[in-house]
Amino acid sequence: MDSNADQNVRPAFDRVIQAIADYVVACQIDSDEAFATARLCLMDSIGCGLLALNFPECAKLLGPVVEGTVVPGGARVPGTRFRLDPVKAAWDIGCTVRWLDFNDTWLAAEWGHPSDNLGAILSLCDYLAQKQVAGGDQPLTMRDLLDAMIRAYEIQGVLALENSFNRVGLDHVLLVRVASAAVSARLMGGDRDQVMAAVSQAWADGGALRAYRHAPNTGSRKSWAAGDASARGVQLADITMRGEMGIPAVLSTGAWGFYDVLFSKTNADQKIKPVPERQFVFPQGASPDFGSYVMENILFKISFPAEFHGQTACEAAVRLHPQVRDRVRDIDRVVITTQESALRIISKEGPLSNAADRDHCLQYMTAVSLLFGDLTAEHYEDSFHQAHPELDRLREKFQVVEDKEYSKAYLDPRKRSIANAVQVFFSDGSATEKVEIEYPLGHRRRRKEAIPLLHTKFRRNLASRLPRDRCENILSLWTEPQRFDQLSVNEFMDRLVI
Repeated sequence: MDSNADQNVRPAFDRVIQAIADYVVACQIDSDEAFATARLCLMDSIGCGLLALNFPECAKLLGPVVEGTVVPGGARVPGTRFRLDPVKAAWDIGCTVRWLDFNDTWLAAEWGHPSDNLGAILSLCDYLAQKQVAGGDQPLTMRDLLDAMIRAYEIQGVLALENSFNRVGLDHVLLVRVASAAVSARLMGGDRDQVMAAVSQAWADGGALRAYRHAPNTGSRKSWAAGDASARGVQLADITMRGEMGIPAVLSTGAWGFYDVLFSKTNADQKIKPVPERQFVFPQGASPDFGSYVMENILFKISFPAEFHGQTACEAAVRLHPQVRDRVRDIDRVVITTQESALRIISKEGPLSNAADRDHCLQYMTAVSLLFGDLTAEHYEDSFHQAHPELDRLREKFQVVEDKEYSKAYLDPRKRSIANAVQVFFSDGSATEKVEIEYPLGHRRRRKEAIPLLHTKFRRNLASRLPRDRCENILSLWTEPQRFDQLSVNEFMDRLVI
């Protein structure tokens, strides 16, 4: 026997992949809170997508690859006239939902935006529901769609709890691809084996680099990367349902698997450190325990379209605005006290070259909030930035420091806070009070306060794209949860077409 030959014994699927498939295929979701929160997440995501259509840099990326193509029975993109195949529709929906950095968020060892999966879920459910109606079958309902949302959120969020992909240079959208592939395969009728095959293909794609999210390369790809990932999830599920085999040990195979190739080093201290037998870890041990925790604890962006680690800094700055607006020239320095994650990913100095660069700059978003008492998507645009050179002058006076307790509470599962504090010091030696905010408005601990404002945000975003009577019709759906859940997905999407 040749001792140098590989042993070609096909293994069982990696246990993480098995756990994902068992959850998607067999787990019963019975949390009323999870379904109620999912309705809010859907509402908010659709609103974010509609608002993004008003920005030409987003709108120019949408539509069929071959101009003028209309797919009979194809998936619709809310706020447009497009009828597309589910893969391109997933790309477009995901792009619009994410474009303005205003959709829901999940923060743990890894961060991300679970509503990014709506590109896959909304497009596929719309297409399948229309196909079912055409065949005389009962179509998928909004309850089915919400169920798929809860599962996608859970897969992405649980994988992110204790596994930091950003520390090995990978972008969090790879988790969108995995979650979208899993739920898409199930929506297409896939069984346990087929779901595992689709998920294994998603891991085999590896991961996108985070270069486009960080200085000095920050750019608009971060606004469409999630749509790209969700579309790929649909495509991989479709390939699987056509009979493509899976890759059972795609994570754990020595030398060639995901763990060894992409997850075996850390760049946290700028050194490469091999980690033997590296694998994902979970609070429960080596295998994940999926339920509805992520949906129940999701973070909403209520007030500001800005990277979530800076939300409480903006909120603090808005509170300080009345004390600062008439003393801008007297400012000596502005001190932001923050968590390690914000310090690492959105604290930057120097020129800001585009809107995506600005909405990932802690100093810029805080400066706008201090000087104008608000922060909107328009504040990131080139025209606004060029008209207000005082913002860059103020940024030069910022100091950003870490509070170790903030960083600790950020990762504490009992808290999951995202704290920031802001204080302004003037040249005459005086200073404002130090305004500290531990939990942003969209946190579960402030949910009661946030929900009315979330509805207001949705109403405003609807009105940016749709006529008043249509807006009122859509808004009424969220006042009757039972009616909402029983509505077919195709009928729901009918209301969102221009």
